Amino acid sequence: MVRMHSTAAIERTTHRGWDQWVTALDDAGAAALPHREIVGIVYDHMPAHVENHGWWAQSVAVAYEQHHALRRPGETRPGEFQASVSKTYAGSMDAAFQAWLDLVAGRGDFGGVAITGEPGTSATERWRYWRAGLADGSRVAVTISEKSQEKSSVGVGHTKLGSPEEVARWKLIWRELLGEL
Repeated sequence: MVRMHSTAAIERTTHRGWDQWVTALDDAGAAALPHREIVGIVYDHMPAHVENHGWWAQSVAVAYEQHHALRRPGETRPGEFQASVSKTYAGSMDAAFQAWLDLVAGRGDFGGVAITGEPGTSATERWRYWRAGLADGSRVAVTISEKSQEKSSVGVGHTKLGSPEEVARWKLIWRELLGEL
């Protein structure tokens, strides 16, 4: 079942009750369709006032799949999961980025899983990125953006995980590490 906070955000944004979304998608036979087709149906039914139709269509489709137990929370595709955690950092995004680089400098592993190759970094006007692969085949991406002149958001996304248990394990690891920033 979907956690209520995710459907509440959908209801607030679309001005359509969650039960209405479920009924519309059930009537369209969405429970038997692949994710991409569910997104298309949602997109076609998305109210005109909603900004970023594509993102919200994805959100509704995922919540619908979770509602019908077609997808578990954290699951990105059958058998593949992702974890994400974030922290507000007191400082600019460049200061947050440097703090992250200093924190992970010289590390050979996270949670006992070796880093494969050299982590990559990149930057745009609005974002700073740090990415690494791990020996278990999973991938980690740290994204940093400015919240205000004095605060930044540091997010860790960990993809290609194999189970909900791995999601829980890695969330603890990343929260602990972010706590050191």
